[in-house]
Amino acid sequence: MRILVVIILAFFGTAALADSNGERAPAEPAPTATDVITGLYTFSRFQQGLLESTDLKGNAEVKNLAALRAEEAAKRDGALKQIQDAIGTESRVGKTALASANLAEPEDADGPTYVRRFYAAQVTEYESVILLLERYLRGPDNAALTTFAREQLPILRTQLRDAERTMADK
Repeated sequence: MRILVVIILAFFGTAALADSNGERAPAEPAPTATDVITGLYTFSRFQQGLLESTDLKGNAEVKNLAALRAEEAAKRDGALKQIQDAIGTESRVGKTALASANLAEPEDADGPTYVRRFYAAQVTEYESVILLLERYLRGPDNAALTTFAREQLPILRTQLRDAERTMADK
């Protein structure tokens, strides 16, 4: 009788494992320190690109926020540069971050469409960099970068919520 119970339990146990294994998506490997540094620099370049884009256009609210975010990005880059030097790695930041920050043509630079695009672009970039940091923290490979990522996540999440709230109001 015990053998029959063990066989039945073993059958259900393997069936349950087979079902749960089939539903799992393949795990994406955690990004390396170089990937995170590159992602953060790309995010900073995007924010700098927004500032450069708003310098050419009209909306004062957008200009002020872009200037603030670019200043924060410069501070973040300074701290990140120290970690990068300690690791001895090079980032792979290209020109695409700056190019993607061009949001509107000059004729609608002060209108609600431009403002919505500005905040929508911010939301997308914040979500991307937050996801990158969260994935990195699941399998970090550098103590200093891990500390930096943990410090930056709450700041970035707050800024994301602010951008989402403002975009919803526009």
